[in-house]
Amino acid sequence: MKTYKLSPHALNLYQECRRCFWEGQNGLKRPSGPFPSLPSGMDKIIKQRFDTHRKKNELPEELSGLEDVALYTGQELKEWQNQRKGLQWTSEQGNILAGALDDVLQTAFGELIVLDYKTRGFPLKELPTYYTLQLECYTLLLQKKGFKTRENAYLLFYWPEKFSESGEVNFTHKLLEVAVNSEHAENAFTGAVSLLQGEKPDANKDCSFCSYRDGKKA
Repeated sequence: MKTYKLSPHALNLYQECRRCFWEGQNGLKRPSGPFPSLPSGMDKIIKQRFDTHRKKNELPEELSGLEDVALYTGQELKEWQNQRKGLQWTSEQGNILAGALDDVLQTAFGELIVLDYKTRGFPLKELPTYYTLQLECYTLLLQKKGFKTRENAYLLFYWPEKFSESGEVNFTHKLLEVAVNSEHAENAFTGAVSLLQGEKPDANKDCSFCSYRDGKKA
């Protein structure tokens, strides 16, 4: 039986549209534009900033409101952050869930908490559900590695606020705590694999991509 390697991003698509997910895993991906380089550039310097504080065994200002936690210092963190390696878990059937996380916090009791950075052009009005599933997947992957985790995770948002007099862009930030349920992530993974092992689903009437493709075929 064919096996699959899925990411949190793929599981988000599975929840959004079963047919687009099925087609994407079978060679017909949704069209996409060029990926902006600013978020990846921000991600790099944020990690550098956090690593500087990690070496000093202190929290950066963005996390100063948290109590009884520290930045995780395990050597495996660099591998977990690596886009080519990341965190991976293989099910008994040989299917793989994999993803690269941004950072991890650790409590005094040894529990791990996922921390994810997000760069935006403007403040967040409401929390999209796909962020929650992403955090749940990372939490599940840590559990599959044998680590104890908390039932919460953190999203750290950055967005540009203003220019300084010298022409530098000043960013502001907001930290949000998110409740996570790793069982939800594992159920999504199992359901997605089961879907892929069957026939292509019918078009989703609420999906603009399905409507476009069906209209184009007609």
